[in-house]
Amino acid sequence: MPPTDRPRDHAGQGAATTVAAHRARRRLRADRARQLADLLRRQLLTGAFQDGTLPHESTLATDYRASRNTVRQALDLLRAEGLVDRLPGVGTVVVARKYPHGLDRLMGLAETLREHGRVTNEVRTMGPAPAPAPVADRLRVPAGADVLYIERLRRLNGLPLSLDLTYIPLDIGTDLLGADLENTDVFRLLEAITGQPLGHAEITLEAVNADAHSGAVLQAPRGSAVLMLERLTHLADGRPVDLEFIRFRGDRITMSGLLHRS
Repeated sequence: MPPTDRPRDHAGQGAATTVAAHRARRRLRADRARQLADLLRRQLLTGAFQDGTLPHESTLATDYRASRNTVRQALDLLRAEGLVDRLPGVGTVVVARKYPHGLDRLMGLAETLREHGRVTNEVRTMGPAPAPAPVADRLRVPAGADVLYIERLRRLNGLPLSLDLTYIPLDIGTDLLGADLENTDVFRLLEAITGQPLGHAEITLEAVNADAHSGAVLQAPRGSAVLMLERLTHLADGRPVDLEFIRFRGDRITMSGLLHRS
């Protein structure tokens, strides 16, 4: 290799090293910003900022031993989630609230959120329908048998919170046709109709993208993430009586539970 080429190689290596170091610093700052956003989100959700205003960026930087740039980036993440906003002359303020939904006990939505306001239900669809095979299998009814299908939009204090799709065996569901589903949880009605308490439920929780229909009903942007809770509820005697697919607005609900290691 000609000697004149060597300095050019060294210069190229130096530039590459500088770029790599810069990328590493940016990645590290992004990691720290995400960590800080997680800590601040927890405080937002638990009401730590009672007046609705976050401390100044310099105070947050000191409290969390972070740089101002990291703090700004963390606040940008929370702003993108719709939890906070920046107001001129005021600072960063809380603009949205998430409501806690416990996973420790089997309760209806109105029971779960009774301390946070009034839950109302808009019954969008209700009536007998042939059970799809997976529904029939899980509710232990004959394939193709009619079940009661209910679609409800559920609101908390007037704000859309969840879209619930419910399947109930028709021998029980028939008695629900004249019930006050707009103001009463299905769980309470099931216990009244069957004369039994509910026993247990199997649940699956995952994040899915809102389709056009559910996004429009929940007034959520199309493609935004929603929390999908699939729940199969059984009576105390073990009979499955309620299969639900519930889409929660992810920006208005948070799931929590108490787990024990046995």
